[in-house]
Amino acid sequence: MIRRLILAAALVSTAALTGCATGPKYSEMSSTIPAMKAGEGRVYFFRSDSMLGAAIQPEVRLNNVVVGESKPGGFFYVDRPAGSFSAAASTETEKTLSFTLDAGETKYVRTSPSMGLLVGRIQLELEDPTKAMAEIQKLSFTPLVKK
Repeated sequence: MIRRLILAAALVSTAALTGCATGPKYSEMSSTIPAMKAGEGRVYFFRSDSMLGAAIQPEVRLNNVVVGESKPGGFFYVDRPAGSFSAAASTETEKTLSFTLDAGETKYVRTSPSMGLLVGRIQLELEDPTKAMAEIQKLSFTPLVKK
């Protein structure tokens, strides 16, 4: 009986870990991030490295364009012309966040799992730049992979 419990725990752990971010850490690749172009701003999307809701990894959209996925322990960024934006992630319901991005400005959007009725949800919220960068330093780069 104990052997079965240990085996089950090992399988669950392995399954949960396979979905975590695996790219280079920000601290390893930050020097390769290009400067923003004139008239553009940058939006970082990030998610803490937690097993809570690890299987929930929906696409993240910015003005209805897929820009990445919400992966535990991961971050990615996009540069966009200054303007108004709506970020969204969908599971059983869609959660959105609206904000304005100025030229030369950087915004930080935290994606966090929360409980849903049938499936977990991903919440989106703007994060304080200092707090966000302290966390992003330890996260893995997860750029959008074209399918």
